[in-house]
Amino acid sequence: MSVLLHALGRTAFRRRWRFITCWVLLAALVGGGFAVIGTRLDSEATLPGTESQDGIDLLERAMPSATGVTAQLVFVAPEGATVTDPPYRDAIEQAVREAGAAPQVERAVDPFEAGNISADERTALAPVLYPIKRDDLADSSVTALEDIAERARESAGLRAEVGGSVYSTAGVSAGIGEVIGLGVAIIVLLTTFGSILAAGLPLLTALAGLVIGLLGLLLASNVTAVSSTAPSLALMIGLAVGIDYALLILSRHRAQLAAGMPAEESAARATATAGGAVVFAGLTVIIALAGLSVVGIPFLTVMGLAAAWTVLLAVAVAITLLPALLGLAGDRLRPKPGSRAARTAAPGADTAGRRWAALVTRRPLITTLAVTLGLLVVAIPALRLELGMPDNGTAAPDTTQRKAYDLISDAFGPGNNGRLLVLVRTEAGDDPVTAAEQVAAGLDQPGILAVGDPEPATDGRTAVITVVPEDGPRDESTQQLVRDIRSVTPALAAEADAQVLVTGSTAAAIDLSDRLGDSLLPFAAVVLGLALVLLLLVFRSVVVPVKATVGFLLSMGAALGTVVAVFQWGWLADLLGVPTSGPVFSFTPIVLVGVLFGLAMDYEVFLVSRIREEYTRTGRPREAVIDGTGHGARVVTAAALIMFSVFAGFVTVEDVSIKPIALGLAAGILADAFLVRMTLVPAVLALTGRGAWWLPRALDRVLPDLDIEGANLRPTEVHSEHEGTLVTTSTPG
Repeated sequence: MSVLLHALGRTAFRRRWRFITCWVLLAALVGGGFAVIGTRLDSEATLPGTESQDGIDLLERAMPSATGVTAQLVFVAPEGATVTDPPYRDAIEQAVREAGAAPQVERAVDPFEAGNISADERTALAPVLYPIKRDDLADSSVTALEDIAERARESAGLRAEVGGSVYSTAGVSAGIGEVIGLGVAIIVLLTTFGSILAAGLPLLTALAGLVIGLLGLLLASNVTAVSSTAPSLALMIGLAVGIDYALLILSRHRAQLAAGMPAEESAARATATAGGAVVFAGLTVIIALAGLSVVGIPFLTVMGLAAAWTVLLAVAVAITLLPALLGLAGDRLRPKPGSRAARTAAPGADTAGRRWAALVTRRPLITTLAVTLGLLVVAIPALRLELGMPDNGTAAPDTTQRKAYDLISDAFGPGNNGRLLVLVRTEAGDDPVTAAEQVAAGLDQPGILAVGDPEPATDGRTAVITVVPEDGPRDESTQQLVRDIRSVTPALAAEADAQVLVTGSTAAAIDLSDRLGDSLLPFAAVVLGLALVLLLLVFRSVVVPVKATVGFLLSMGAALGTVVAVFQWGWLADLLGVPTSGPVFSFTPIVLVGVLFGLAMDYEVFLVSRIREEYTRTGRPREAVIDGTGHGARVVTAAALIMFSVFAGFVTVEDVSIKPIALGLAAGILADAFLVRMTLVPAVLALTGRGAWWLPRALDRVLPDLDIEGANLRPTEVHSEHEGTLVTTSTPG
């Protein structure tokens, strides 16, 4: 591996313009395609194989309006008045007529005719039905409804708000938080390298890979379903790893230049050694992200594959475009003699990283126990994890959709924001309404507030019963109600001689939460198993993969504990811009497992490959830990701070499905980089000594030697004019 990467790095350095031209052409190709074709993101989350999805599929054919996007116009009369008073009733009926004629609307339901008036007669609810999906709804159509509500407020003094599924919580996110995160990354790079040119290269390569990756992803949405959340996750992951991978290779290159190595050989060797770590770290991230597909939820599969695509491009850019740019920079990246970069690159330099490694390995058992106990304490809130799906009740309190949600809950009961649909489908020739009436008579479970009259579909075989729960859609009692109704539907179906399905958006959200909860442990086992094999191949050690996995579980516990404390318990919620506390969004834990595991293995490979490199060279385990950590600490610290700043920037986005993932990744990266990899890993390796690199002979004979440390590169000597010493370098042997 090191020999191949050495040749690739040297070729890119020598033929720099060819490599740069290829990347520019690729960017132009995807950019031109995006400009011409555009994008078509999919906000629909399907759940194949679930009862709710089966019901939704039937409803789409039999009653399209039941599965189309819906808006809610909520009107509230002033204190002391009612919506039935003539001036307010006239204003509401006028608003409903305008809504019925608004763009893309199929019909608007008159609240007085439908009986959607609260018990105190102060609130009226007018559903507005669209025969289309959310992706086909124009933003201008939603604006038109908001304008109608505004006119009702101004003309009659009513309080009027707009809610419903016309509002989406997802999309490509980019705002001030991400700009601040990128600014922090620039500061970290400038501090690390002390050079504008050196600091700019990781940003340039990361942005190049990110632009190509995101534009390619958006372009692909025209031929395959790409969930609206996928670009945000891909942007967040791609930016973080893109900077980090370039940082690792560039740091090794600058250290070798400071030691007097020729620029071409240094670029080749940095690609062979640090680039090898990047390849295997990236492969681990890709495995973890692609592993999301085992859950069997299409939108989650797309999220994982989209992020894996940007990681793949980040790796490709780091080992091809970056060496080409190093060729353009030449000796201008060489640190000046006597500079901090030159001093820290010297063998045995007394760096902060080396001193830290010496400290944590002085009493390795105490260090191990202290870090483990501390992370377990932070993970305690994770034991109370509750899962749910975002809705308008999780939107910011000052938004019209959140106000509408709260008004409906107060006037009609929280269950009216999470109605269930019971679909009854008969054989041809049978009356579906009669069958549905039989089924409705058996819906007497605790937790039901109201059961509506059956509504027939246009196919003559289907009827729908609306069931209003007593509690809101994210309450545990509503989840239990869905399970209770489903437990009796087989008997009701037999009695009515019909197919009975519990469906609707609330039931679908519950099915999604249940499937994600059931899939978390199997998914984690698959990812951990694949990564254990990969780390076994890379480091040819039993202890290192096991230690890496245990360390990840500690980091994951800290990440989930932080998410639960903030999003579920409300700690620091105002400071972090979390509008509402409640259950953690269902897919957050499984995405965190996939992404954080991959990123945690980045630091494992970065740091441990440097320690193994020292051990391979000297054969002294404790000295190798101290020297390897001393060499790698600076780049791992910089990489972790960059990743943290990028993820923390995404905590400020309005997309409530991305916020908890971003916070969990930010907290997990801090815990993993500084407590696990920089503290626990050196302590455990020092504690196990030579045993850390033990491999059974049977495995030693069959496992391939991937050589990411560059041991197969033939050493040569190069005279350093900067330091006046002989420097050992390597070329392919």
